[in-house]
Amino acid sequence: MSDRILIVDDALFMRGVLRDILEKNGYIVAGEAENGIEAIERYKELRPDMVTMDITMPDMTGMDAVKAIREFDGNAKIIMCSAMGQNTMVMEAMRNGAMDFIIKPFQASTVLEALRRCAMIGGGGR
Repeated sequence: MSDRILIVDDALFMRGVLRDILEKNGYIVAGEAENGIEAIERYKELRPDMVTMDITMPDMTGMDAVKAIREFDGNAKIIMCSAMGQNTMVMEAMRNGAMDFIIKPFQASTVLEALRRCAMIGGGGR
C-alpha cells in the first residue's frame, strides 16, 4: 500500500495519533496542516491520495476547506474527523464533498476502515 495521506487537525497530539495509526498500517503521511487555510495550500502542493480533515479549527474550518479543496480537485478524497456530538456538522461536510467520517477519540480499526472505503470510491486514485 502506498496511499499518501494529508493529516489536517489543529491539535498536534491528534495529528500524532493519526500519523502513528497510518504509518503502522503502511500508509505514507504526505504532510500535515493545522488549519483549513494551510490544508488547502498543502493539498495543492502535495496532491495526496486522501485527506483526514478536522471540522473545528482556527482561521478556517474543515468544512470551508473541504469546499475549497473540492473546487480545486473534484476527485479529492476527504475524510472528516469530528468529536462526539458533531453529527450536524458531519452531515453538512458530507454534503460539501467529504466522503466519510471518523469520530474522535480515534480507534485504529475505524480509521483504517474509513480509509479503505474512501480509497474504493472513484476507482482509487488519479
